[in-house]
Amino acid sequence: MANSPAPALALREGDRDELVSWTRSTAIRAGLAMRARIVLLASEGLANARIASEVGTTTTSVWKWRNRYAEAGLAGLDDAARSGRPKLVDDERIITATLTAPLKRYGVTHWSSRLLAGHLKIGNATVARAWRKYGVQPWRSETFKFSTDPELVGKVTDVVGLYLAPPENAIVLCVDEKSQIQALDRTAPMLPMRLGDPEKRTHDYKRHGTTTLFAALEIATGHVTGAVKPKHRRQEFLAFLRQLDRAYPEQDLHLVMDNYATHKTPEVKDWLDKHPRFHVHFTPTSGSWLNLVEVWFGIIDKQAIRRGIFTSVKDLNAKIRQFITGWNNRKHAFVWTKTADEILTKANRQPTSDTRH
Repeated sequence: MANSPAPALALREGDRDELVSWTRSTAIRAGLAMRARIVLLASEGLANARIASEVGTTTTSVWKWRNRYAEAGLAGLDDAARSGRPKLVDDERIITATLTAPLKRYGVTHWSSRLLAGHLKIGNATVARAWRKYGVQPWRSETFKFSTDPELVGKVTDVVGLYLAPPENAIVLCVDEKSQIQALDRTAPMLPMRLGDPEKRTHDYKRHGTTTLFAALEIATGHVTGAVKPKHRRQEFLAFLRQLDRAYPEQDLHLVMDNYATHKTPEVKDWLDKHPRFHVHFTPTSGSWLNLVEVWFGIIDKQAIRRGIFTSVKDLNAKIRQFITGWNNRKHAFVWTKTADEILTKANRQPTSDTRH
């Protein structure tokens, strides 16, 4: 009879603890945990019908997993390999098609997983798995620019040499300006962050004008000397150089700057000639990323400007000065790690595609 007790299932040595751990694990598959319960209950001599009722399955399934355990132990509780030839997935075909421009009839610039799946007559999950496997991301697009500066090698070597081995008794300052910072005011009050709900602001805004931030980052300490000006002409830049002259009255100063025209006007050159303590090091054309103050500009933009609300240019300038004061109270050194050779090797043109398969 179905309810007659079956002989207790004999467990192999050491299996009980393993089976108990399976039933308690939150990471193991639910099916495997159920089979472990079946075997444990069977080892206590419970009838198959009662085991099926407690576990929530059929007596046929109970018989199956009892017998599988009796024959092969814990290994018998795993899913058996299915019959038939395994399905072959041609990843090379998928990746090759992905790296080929879509046919004109589709009218798109790049493949989506569903569009490519329909084109190849396979499942879109299969396409997505191949993309993950080979790191292909058709939905992403980035920009690049190669420096055409004929003095690229010399300038990179010079600036990186300053970062890695600054001159003794001298200070290295990364100098630049962040122009056209907008004083934006939202059309409605900000909704503050709450539990489970991020801060919210209106998508539209009011413009109240712009300002320019001049900054000099001392890489050894992270100290920033800043000034906000209405424009970024040679007059404002000369005023900022005079500010640096007063801020560092005795030491030699090595200024890392980009090739912006304001930095090379005759007035600026004359002033620098009259102040031999100032030594200028220009970054390569299209190489302002070599200037560490750009990293700091990213920090102030993210932490104080992008989400800020400014009712006027005066308000914007005041909050920029406030950030600089707070930054200098918690400043840290900016450490450069790449050598000039590593940078120049990476600056060489890269292949336009590489399937890596």
